[in-house]
Amino acid sequence: MNNEEKLALLNASTNDYLLKTLEISFTELGDDYLVAKMPVNERVYQPDRVLHGGATFALAETVGSVASYIFSKTDDQIVRGIEMSGNHLRSVSSGYVFARAESIHKGRTTQIWQIRITDEEDKMVSLIKLTTITLPKK
Repeated sequence: MNNEEKLALLNASTNDYLLKTLEISFTELGDDYLVAKMPVNERVYQPDRVLHGGATFALAETVGSVASYIFSKTDDQIVRGIEMSGNHLRSVSSGYVFARAESIHKGRTTQIWQIRITDEEDKMVSLIKLTTITLPKK
């Protein structure tokens, strides 16, 4: 299966979850990274009509956890986020934001991901670190 087919499968598998509510879609898959995008609109606004930090974190955890699962190359395990930290550097009030998850550490049990959230002009919006854990399916 090529990367375009994998992206189509990822996007088709998110129809009834938080990804649908936030309109998150996966746009690019490389050898060691995954990119997703999310529109900035009334679904993800704070009261003053800018992107909510919680929505930003939901986007980051989504792309990082899915990347962790994809790159673990196993179907008999599950991936869970266990820690996140981040810095919000700029406000966004319209358009799209893009999350690019790149591995910092790919251990058998724990993985660490750096997720850069950027706007449509490729300006950094947030920088987030996510730690995931890989566990056996029960």
